[in-house]
Amino acid sequence: MKKTGIFFVLLLAAGLLQAQEKAPTPPMGYMTWNFYADKITEHDIRDIADAMSANGLLQAGFNYIFIDDGWQGGRDNKNNMIPDPKKFPSGMKALCDYVHSKGLKLGIYSDAAQLTCAGYTASLGFEDQDAKTFAAWGIDYLKYDYCDAPDDWQTAIQRYSKMANALAHSGRDIVFGICEWGNRSPWLWAKKSGGQLWRISADIRDKWQSKVAPKEPNDLHRTGAGILDVLDINTKLSTYAAPGGWNDPDMLVVGLYGRKGPSGDLGGTGCTDIEYQSQMSLWCLLASPLMISCDVTNMNEATKKILYNKDLIDIDQDPLGVQGESKFRKDNWQVVVKPLANGDVAVGILNRGDQPGTFSVALADMGLPFAYQAKDVWSKQTSSWNKALTLKIDAHETKVYRLHKK
Repeated sequence: MKKTGIFFVLLLAAGLLQAQEKAPTPPMGYMTWNFYADKITEHDIRDIADAMSANGLLQAGFNYIFIDDGWQGGRDNKNNMIPDPKKFPSGMKALCDYVHSKGLKLGIYSDAAQLTCAGYTASLGFEDQDAKTFAAWGIDYLKYDYCDAPDDWQTAIQRYSKMANALAHSGRDIVFGICEWGNRSPWLWAKKSGGQLWRISADIRDKWQSKVAPKEPNDLHRTGAGILDVLDINTKLSTYAAPGGWNDPDMLVVGLYGRKGPSGDLGGTGCTDIEYQSQMSLWCLLASPLMISCDVTNMNEATKKILYNKDLIDIDQDPLGVQGESKFRKDNWQVVVKPLANGDVAVGILNRGDQPGTFSVALADMGLPFAYQAKDVWSKQTSSWNKALTLKIDAHETKVYRLHKK
């Protein structure tokens, strides 16, 4: 190869590395909104950081704390954004330092308008100043919402690109989460506009499925999105996810059990542990950001079992960065298949029905042309898969297997 060719390849590789250095795998952590809403305080964040560093969540890969709406205290006499002095008396820099001392990263929230969804100070017109403020505090991630902003996609692209550019010139690497809820098809433009992840749907509620079937995705803002509703949107978007850019199906509702608050609105009366296990399974198969939202300072054993599953987290964080695809859908059965970096394949089999059932299928019908050694990532048992498969699966359960070609 000529020297100019080698130089071009190296330059291209360096460019790809730079593009992917932010969120090379889906971000994992804790999002405050569902449990604390806009009442979040410095004391709460310190407690969350203490818990995550002590209870194994950090070691499992959950290394972010994302502060959602409600932290803001307006602007000072120089128009610098400031935290609410009653909720965050030590200031955000001291809080960042504390979170970092625990081995965790800290995310924060703003909005591409004058006010946020909960009515607090936002960043429109102050993008450069706010980005530099967040960088000076030590912030690692920005969730950028879109309440009180125009409906058209052109304005959304302009506003998100402006904040992305401000973050790029802030002096700190800050992951940028675009949150306009999928209304303007962000999977088509968000990565080009500087985002590393983008919300694809209405806010998820603590329920299995909307009681009223949506005619279009935007209906879910009114009827309330459940796990299945968001799944059905995300399974159509596999081609848009890759290292450095992820479809974001919103928070994990695992362990909320119908808690009153944002996740309890619009019919969010809670799920069973089987349904929570299915959400974790499906989110990992679809290479989703994993944002816990229950009380991590007081989790029961069922919740821990779901959230700490290393085999499943490895599937989500697989460096190949391929989002699983829906390869089979018939009656109440759905199969999601995700290729992995070492040549293995992850397979999820979901019983969407309300009754237990027996799933029988030829492997070829799921896009699996070989014989495999299969590990059940929940039971940890292994079995052989040859030409066909028969499994008993509970209502709303998702079986997940890691397959190794024989």
